[in-house]
Amino acid sequence: MVSPRQALRKRGSTRWFLAQLEGAVQRDDAACTEGVGRYEKCMSRAVRVYEFGGPEVLRVEEVTVPPPAGHEVRVRHTAVGLNFIDVYYRTGQYVPPGLPFVPGLEAAGVVEAVGEGVTGFAVGDRIAYAGGPLGAYADVRLLPAERAIKIPPEIADDTAAAMMLKGMTAQYLLRQTYRVQPGDFVLFHAAAGGVGLIACQWAKHLGATVIGTVGSAVKADVARAHGCDHVIDYTQENFVARVAEVTGGKKVSVVYDGVGRSTFEGSLDCLRPRGMMVLFGQSSGKVPPVDLGVIAAKGSLFVTRPSLFAYTSTRAELEACAGELIEVVRQGAVTIPVGARRALSDVAAAHEALEARLTTGATVLTP
Repeated sequence: MVSPRQALRKRGSTRWFLAQLEGAVQRDDAACTEGVGRYEKCMSRAVRVYEFGGPEVLRVEEVTVPPPAGHEVRVRHTAVGLNFIDVYYRTGQYVPPGLPFVPGLEAAGVVEAVGEGVTGFAVGDRIAYAGGPLGAYADVRLLPAERAIKIPPEIADDTAAAMMLKGMTAQYLLRQTYRVQPGDFVLFHAAAGGVGLIACQWAKHLGATVIGTVGSAVKADVARAHGCDHVIDYTQENFVARVAEVTGGKKVSVVYDGVGRSTFEGSLDCLRPRGMMVLFGQSSGKVPPVDLGVIAAKGSLFVTRPSLFAYTSTRAELEACAGELIEVVRQGAVTIPVGARRALSDVAAAHEALEARLTTGATVLTP
C-alpha cells in the first residue's frame, strides 16, 4: 500500500508542504487516503466531551475527517490554543451545539485541502483562527474558510495559536469596547494571564497608565515585565484601596475584568464617574444580577458584557481585528508569551493547571 507521504512525492507536491505534514504523517503513515489532487479522508485524533464535568471528561479518540464541503478548508493543526472559555464549555456553563463535542476555539495550522467555492486560500497556506466554531482540540479539522486568517512567515505557529483568541480579545477590549486613550488609567484583572499579558502591553503602547492585579509575587514580576506600571497582589493588598492611592483618588477610566464574581463589586468602586466596567469573563464564577440603582449611585457607570464573536461576526470585522493584532505583534509592540507547551493527549492536566491558576501567559497544545 502506498503511504500518503509516498503518494505526495509521487504526484510532485512541494518539499515545503511535505515538511509541514511530516510530523503528522510519521505518526501514522496510513492515516489518510488520497483522492484526486488532495487527501479525501483522514484519520485524526480529537478530544471529545460526552458529558459535562471536570477535566476527566476530556477523552482523546480517533475520528475520521471527511473532505471539506463547499466554502470549507481542512486544516492540519500545528498548535492549539488553550483558553478559559474551553473550561466553560467543558463544564456546561456555556452550552455547545450538542453532545459529544470537540472543544477548542483557537489554533494554527496548514491548509491541506480546500472545498468548492473557497477563494483566497490554497493548499499549503499557514493559517490561524479563533472564536469558533468549536473543534480546535484535534490533529485535523474542517473549518469555514471565512474564519481563517493567513499568518505571515515571521510569526511562528506557537505564537499564532497563542495570540488569536486572546489577542483579538485584547483588540476589541482596548480598541472598540472602550477605546483607550493616552493618559487613561486602566485596571486589568488577571494581568499575568493569557489575555492580560497581551492587553497590558498593548494598553501601555497606547499611552495608558496600566494597573494590573495578580495572585502571587511571581506573577507580579511577569506583569511588570509586560506593560503594567503598577501591580497589585490581591492576596496581600486591597485592590480598591490601592487603585485609589495610585490614581490620587481619581480612580480609573475603565476596568477590564475576566475574573467575575470575586472582583466585580470591587471593580465598580475603582471607576471614576461615567467610567466603564467591561466584564469579559467569569473565571471565579458568574456575577449576580446587577442593581442598576447601585450603578447610578456610584457615578452613572457604564457596564458591558462583550464577546469576541459580537465584534468579529462579519469577515470584514474579523480581518480588521486580526489585522491590527498581527501588526502590533510584527512591530514588536506586543510580544506573545507562551508559558507552557503540552501534548494534546495531556489536555486534562492542562485544564487542571489552568483552573488552579498555575499558568502564566498562554498554554499551547501540540497535536
